[in-house]
Amino acid sequence: MENSSKQWRFEGNKRLNSASAISVRGVIDLVIGNLSTDDPRPTIPLGNGDPSQFACFRTSTTAEEAIVDAVHSAKYNGYAPTVGVLSARRAIANYLNRDLPYKLSADDIYVTSGCLQAIEVALAAINRPGANILLPRPGFTFYESRAAYEHLQVRHFDLLPDRGWEVDVDAIEDLADDNTVAIVIINPGNPCGSVYSYDHLKMVAETARKLGILVIADEVYGHLTFGSTPFVPMGIFGSIVPVLSLGSISKRWVVPGWRLGWLVTSDPNGILQKSGIVESITGFLNISTDPATFIQGAIPQILENTKDDFFSKVIVTLKEAADKCFDGIREVPCLTCPKKPEGSMFVMVKLNVSLLEDISDDLDFCMKLAKEESVIIVPAALEDGLRRIKAFHQRHVRKQ
Repeated sequence: MENSSKQWRFEGNKRLNSASAISVRGVIDLVIGNLSTDDPRPTIPLGNGDPSQFACFRTSTTAEEAIVDAVHSAKYNGYAPTVGVLSARRAIANYLNRDLPYKLSADDIYVTSGCLQAIEVALAAINRPGANILLPRPGFTFYESRAAYEHLQVRHFDLLPDRGWEVDVDAIEDLADDNTVAIVIINPGNPCGSVYSYDHLKMVAETARKLGILVIADEVYGHLTFGSTPFVPMGIFGSIVPVLSLGSISKRWVVPGWRLGWLVTSDPNGILQKSGIVESITGFLNISTDPATFIQGAIPQILENTKDDFFSKVIVTLKEAADKCFDGIREVPCLTCPKKPEGSMFVMVKLNVSLLEDISDDLDFCMKLAKEESVIIVPAALEDGLRRIKAFHQRHVRKQ
């Protein structure tokens, strides 16, 4: 038997533990782990944007048939090019061009494994020693997780609940410095359910231009709007400021498991090319994985042939769910919803813990809701997730 005093030179990567602690997946796994194994009731999963878990949501038959046709064609059994299958990139460009004042080409499109990989590519491409990025608060915490892993510094700007979760534009200039490289805008909003107007997005674009930074536009919920404000892609303002537009078929087509997304250089002035960002995007993809080739092969048929009635049905279902959720929240004394959701699949709710017994914060509330009611939701403030998770475990151990 080998001597137990042997000193091994390897150990786990602690950066991954820290990054995971503030990720949505990490927190959802934590909350799920608190479900009662003795509860016979089915779990109600409201913690992430995966509508496919519910029977009222199913993708279009056009999308399903496109996958079958791509597989049967035997044209998509091999490796795809680094930036994606050309026919898929052309189809994505044509799909996005419907809403833009200029024309994208296939050269502006990079096919990714879902929108999460598009985020990874974007943050890696803009990173440099000492760089920082401006992130919304509340926001999608995968940005914090990935930034932590990349050693990319984060500065938060507030979204204003009394103004429909708009960006606090005035605060952005105070946050930015010479090392600021980008600002992230999530529209339609995750987790606030907000939808930004043309004028507000133009103001953001002009502020970013003044600061000399690019905009990362997370539009994975693009066109999933059901209020009075229509969806406006940030790429419309690409002539004002360079935009990296991120999207996917995951939400609008209700297929998050198909893992097909894109990163788009919405930049008619060619600034991203001159600055080396385009080269960095390709460089990252050269050392990364690709979405399944047959899914890419199906994209032209999916984007071009899906009928409007499919999208309309999804919107109607989302609106009904949002209305019921908002009305139900208003009946609970300890919950407040500052703004009725108008887009995406989320709503941001304020929890008044002073009206509850034995609840210390939102994480504690989520953990106990899972255990007592088999309902999965996620806490909003995860920037200090590792500290709060440790504190929760310490409280739990003390009570045992």
